[in-house]
Amino acid sequence: MTYSSAIEYLYGLQKHGIKLGLETMRTLLGRLGNPERRFKSLHIGGTNGKGSTAAMTASMLQAAGYRVGLYTSPHLVDFRERIRVNQVMIAEAQVAEITERLRAIVPSGLTPTFFELNTAMAFLHFAESGVEAAVLEVGLGGRFDATNVVDPEACAITTIALDHQEYLGATEAAIGFEKAGIIKPGVPVVVGRIDGPAWDVIRTTAADRGAPLMRLGQDFQAVGLGSEAFSFHSRSRRLDGLTCALAGRHQLDNAACAVALLEAAGGGGITVDETAVRRGLQAVPWEGRLEVLERGPDLVLDGAHNPAAALVLAEYLTEWRALRPEARVILVLGMMRDKDPAGFVEPLCGLVTEAVLTQADMARSATALELQNTIGSRFRRCHVAPNAAEALALARTCAGPQDLICVTGSLMLVGEVKALVRGCGVSPLRG
Repeated sequence: MTYSSAIEYLYGLQKHGIKLGLETMRTLLGRLGNPERRFKSLHIGGTNGKGSTAAMTASMLQAAGYRVGLYTSPHLVDFRERIRVNQVMIAEAQVAEITERLRAIVPSGLTPTFFELNTAMAFLHFAESGVEAAVLEVGLGGRFDATNVVDPEACAITTIALDHQEYLGATEAAIGFEKAGIIKPGVPVVVGRIDGPAWDVIRTTAADRGAPLMRLGQDFQAVGLGSEAFSFHSRSRRLDGLTCALAGRHQLDNAACAVALLEAAGGGGITVDETAVRRGLQAVPWEGRLEVLERGPDLVLDGAHNPAAALVLAEYLTEWRALRPEARVILVLGMMRDKDPAGFVEPLCGLVTEAVLTQADMARSATALELQNTIGSRFRRCHVAPNAAEALALARTCAGPQDLICVTGSLMLVGEVKALVRGCGVSPLRG
């Protein structure tokens, strides 16, 4: 099997859609000899922030000398981004070889989804690569997500907001219930900035399962401003003068959750000293999250796609404009059809000089004209472009060297723009 034929096979599993449940995964992993039991794991869920927290956690573990697996989704440009060992993507030859093995062990009548087979691939690759600790980002929800077959040393739930309601429920309490499904009996759980009914659900679930809780703002916190040095405080230690490579005030919360997660995992034999914490946070790479791709004008890519994430983006743009009162912000926006465009742009409209509405090359993307009809009137000046290439070109004609172009609303759109700037193609399935 070649890499291209492996990718074609994996993409063909898209016909099975999204299927929440664990039996298929348990069957697959059992036929593989349960590779997920051959390394320690840390499990991270949440609506927003889980990917950044996972990247920080992996970076600190690597700085501490561990051989680290990192499993995330979706990818931006290359399928192989999802599965990394010590920040190195899985090789094309390994994707091909493992896919062939996986296809051979799928029993008759079992119909794994793309995400299930990808998760099994990650676990097998980590086990066979000698990974000591794997950081696993939940794909969707938690309770029935394919990653929820591991017995982690600790887990984290970063934030909870309304997203994917068709699968997870229409209220924050319902979504909190699904996210809380990753909490295991006796396993420590780190909780980010979560309040209200969602927090009540998590607290109750943890108590029922005897899982020790560490809560941001109560048991640990990050104290600092923006990209400046900050301090981490918990009940057991204080670390001053920390810095993080990722932009945005919200990343301090994510950094605090990552440090607290490693602290919670100490009982499982995972130890990360202060030097590794500092080096890991300073060096953490994470694409597509307030990522500055170009300067003059600034080209910023941010995968925010729900109202809660838009508030974080608005905070970043507010700080950026405060330092450059004469500069303009040009927004390039595309969203999936199942998202809330009106809620998303609400905190952004007053910060944006011009907007370019567009669409990712995916069937479930809202069209540029649909977005125009829904939210076009919310912006002072609004343009429409049928695809990412034309949208980026139009935004560049609108922007001066002192301005900012912000591409947001969808990780799929962010990936397409990133590929355009790189001059390469995009793997077609990224959900």
